[in-house]
Amino acid sequence: MAQKNKKSGKKWVADVTTDSTHPPEGLFTKDAATIAHTLASKKVSPKGPGSGMRMLTYFMNRGGKNLSVTRYRELERAKKLLSQRFSKNKGAKAA
Repeated sequence: MAQKNKKSGKKWVADVTTDSTHPPEGLFTKDAATIAHTLASKKVSPKGPGSGMRMLTYFMNRGGKNLSVTRYRELERAKKLLSQRFSKNKGAKAA
């Protein structure tokens, strides 16, 4: 259960802002492969695919009940693809 800000009654996540990642406008409305590929790029996620995964999860959590079932499934597919890419990168660094 999310904590609420005592002053305004808003959830803490409403105050989160970041400038470390730069997803293109409308990225999360595209197909899963495009989303995963874009979020894995150094241009969008300077710290790698893990950062992109957190960004995607954050977007899905913020969308919550407002996401359609088909959009949510497509975003889940993107998470799976991104996870596979993240696993490949992690394995390559360990070797």
